[in-house]
Amino acid sequence: RGRAEQVVVTVFVNPLQFGPAEDLTRYPRDLERDVALLAREGVDVVFAPGVEDVYPGGDPVVRVSAGALGDRLEGAHRPGHFDGVLTVVLKLLHLVRPDVALFGEKDAQQLMAVRRMVRDLDVPVDVVAGPTVRDADGLALSSRNAYLDADGRRHALALSRALDAARAAAAGG
Repeated sequence: RGRAEQVVVTVFVNPLQFGPAEDLTRYPRDLERDVALLAREGVDVVFAPGVEDVYPGGDPVVRVSAGALGDRLEGAHRPGHFDGVLTVVLKLLHLVRPDVALFGEKDAQQLMAVRRMVRDLDVPVDVVAGPTVRDADGLALSSRNAYLDADGRRHALALSRALDAARAAAAGG
């Protein structure tokens, strides 16, 4: 809100970024809850297109390639994932035409790939990183947290706790 007169949020589960053995069909979706949360935050417009709206001819023949950025780290385990991310992000940027686009720091590789795409393709948008939003126990908010039972959640918290400990150790010299 501090960066724009109007705030538009896109909500879209992109089939192009899911591999054949991934969870597209059972991916957690609750558009009513999302819209209610966004309304409380003062969002002006929620743009929640269907797959047929974003890809009217089916899977696009032309896609954006993440290049070497998409083959490392998470991309090494999810071939084509970042190509799918960049393809839909470019389409959504063209459809919405924002001056500023916010992406969470939680998905650092995605943020880096989007920034590089915007730079390389001269997309007229300022990409801003938003801090990772966490639950009270420190777990980063994510739709997929719905899959976690109590034991899984406890294990998932190990990463954020380790990062906090590393940050504290670095700050202490």
